[in-house]
Amino acid sequence: MATPTLQEDKYIWLEDVEAKECLDFAKSANDQCLAALGDPKEGPTYDRILSVLESEDRIPHASSYGSSENGERILFNFWRDKQNPKGIWRKTTMGEYKKEHPKWEVVLDVDKLAERDGISWVWKGATALPRKRDPMSDNGRVVTRVLLSLSRGGSDATHLKEFDLKTNDFVSEAEAFILPEAKTRASYKSRDVLLVGSDFGPDSLTDSGYPRVVKEWTRGTPIEDAPTVFEGEKTDVAVNGYVADERSFGGSLWQIHSRSITFYTSKYYMAKLDEGNLLAPAERPESLPAMEFKELDIQEDAEIDYVGKLLFISLRSDWTPKEGKTYKTGSVIYCDWEKFWQNGKAAVDYQVLFEPTERTAYEYMTCTKDYLIVSTMDNVKSKLQFYKIGDSGSSLTLVSEDADPKIRDCSVRPIDALENNDFWFTLSSYTQPSTLFFADATKVEEASEGTDDKFIVEKFKQLPGQYDSSGLKVEQRTAVSKDGTEVPYFIVMKEDMELNGKNPTLLYGYGGFEISLGPHYVATSGLAWLERGGVYVEANIRGGGEFGPSWHQAALKANRNKAYEDFIAVGEHLIESNICKPKTLAIRGGSNGGLLMGNMYTMRPDLFGAIHCAVPLLDMKRFNSLLAGASWMAEYGNPDTSDWDDFLYKYSPYHNIDETVESYPPMLVTTSTRDDRVHPAHARKMVKKLWDLGKDKDWPIYYYENIEGGHGGAADAKQSAFMTSLAYDFMFATLTKNAEAMD
Repeated sequence: MATPTLQEDKYIWLEDVEAKECLDFAKSANDQCLAALGDPKEGPTYDRILSVLESEDRIPHASSYGSSENGERILFNFWRDKQNPKGIWRKTTMGEYKKEHPKWEVVLDVDKLAERDGISWVWKGATALPRKRDPMSDNGRVVTRVLLSLSRGGSDATHLKEFDLKTNDFVSEAEAFILPEAKTRASYKSRDVLLVGSDFGPDSLTDSGYPRVVKEWTRGTPIEDAPTVFEGEKTDVAVNGYVADERSFGGSLWQIHSRSITFYTSKYYMAKLDEGNLLAPAERPESLPAMEFKELDIQEDAEIDYVGKLLFISLRSDWTPKEGKTYKTGSVIYCDWEKFWQNGKAAVDYQVLFEPTERTAYEYMTCTKDYLIVSTMDNVKSKLQFYKIGDSGSSLTLVSEDADPKIRDCSVRPIDALENNDFWFTLSSYTQPSTLFFADATKVEEASEGTDDKFIVEKFKQLPGQYDSSGLKVEQRTAVSKDGTEVPYFIVMKEDMELNGKNPTLLYGYGGFEISLGPHYVATSGLAWLERGGVYVEANIRGGGEFGPSWHQAALKANRNKAYEDFIAVGEHLIESNICKPKTLAIRGGSNGGLLMGNMYTMRPDLFGAIHCAVPLLDMKRFNSLLAGASWMAEYGNPDTSDWDDFLYKYSPYHNIDETVESYPPMLVTTSTRDDRVHPAHARKMVKKLWDLGKDKDWPIYYYENIEGGHGGAADAKQSAFMTSLAYDFMFATLTKNAEAMD
């Protein structure tokens, strides 16, 4: 394939996000889209999707913020519904939470705040002041303050505002930590000291638009006067600074600075702290020694975690820390944290927490007061292990593990690891709604061997079925890619489905950034696709994390074609199985998955009957110049180098539109004006170019740009229901019409 001749980009004007001519283009395109496809609010799925998104039956997942004066656990939850489209932050007690209809106390009403401020605020989360480092917490009993992140219209950039949980109000401006809109990273070092990276002015951000410097900001002082405690390079993705307080687990108090050099490589610098280091600078004892930061002697592509006295190292490549033993890619090993920090990698003994096989992968670990819980995947099926933490946080002993991996999604979340071994355990699958259990890790040692999920104490909440899943079956199948690699995929379909090629089939894929796809309950797909007789498929293609770092690395940069070949192989396997034909096969993906959709459109227009391309990357010549794009060069390559001619041009849909093709499949492209991660110009430029080149051709292209919404594409439930039903109705109607024409 010859490199496309690069001509002047005559659509570059569409990169000016909020310029009048660009917004006029978006609004005109929106009108044309709805005129052609119909208003989804009047379609068959909008009302039901909205009712699901606003349903009172959803599980109100909650987080512990300590306990009340009488010892009751305090739980906080953020909730959106029909009456509160922007949401309320609320609290209750554990005793109330167990009830079918708990009584909640509203702490913050985001709808009222948005109305008061005249800003379309979108909740982005709260960072708590650790109660063990707060002198106002009644001996560590309760969280008293949080840093709230609120964005305009759903963008990644947020406003930082400090909130007092004793008064249920914002801290006064004279006293509070407040920062304007930026991609801020902030955490409490102590009650009166923050470690914060933000947009502090010239040279304070990386090329990717994230913090380049970390400041130590003392309450009551101007941010301009806050000293810089750490700096990265302009070419880094981002830097960060935070405190790791492992004293409750038998460990020490640490300050950690990190440089994300690329998306997958980092450097870590650590200093062991004394209690006095937590104080505001003016209050620190004169005798307090200066913090001694040392770079952690690990590979740049490794990641770290910690519990008590133990340092965990996750490997993305083989590592030989000392002579005689090499730990392979995908392994997780651990060692004595302080000894490693003091004396380096060759001075410690290592233990293996997880070693992968060809089809297993490490997912995550978390801990309760006395147990480390490890989640892994075996052929994209879930498996849990429980380790007892012993010797004051310096040893681990395996005490329980699942007998067999299962096709399900399970989530483990400690309720209060500082105080007990309780945790939230959430289960779901493609056809089974989420169930929330109260669990106790100590139960794994009490119950008899061979009993799965023996830690479950009580079922707290269960989401009712949001669609009719009767008669559905879930199977895991395998396609063979172009190079012979076996690619698994999950398929959900009717048990008695006729294999006649006419079944409307939706194939979803992502294939990037080591993100895994797997069994999970998605009510919108169920009611908008499966309930209508459709077949739903998820492909576990290379580029994802389903089989660990190696599966991801197999589709990086010059090998990106592997992800696309895998996706094509799954599509062809569905057709060979007579589940569908090209005309009855739709595909959908967003973000990096949107790039996948763009490449399927240009590479194999013959294979698909409809495409939904959401918040996509499409212009791979300029992606690194737009918003956060520079941070993704470790995934895709650098188009300003020989990477463009060597391989990147092949996977740039914007540059591979073939004017000689008479027929491309119908495609709906959607994005958000407020997306400050993937620039909306990717979608705008592709659509405008297709419209211009496709005149008098069979190139049906529809475009809808939500004026709010951020990278998720929607800012509230109504917007989300609108965008979701628009996409599903378009795909289902297109495939149904095609199936009827096959008769």
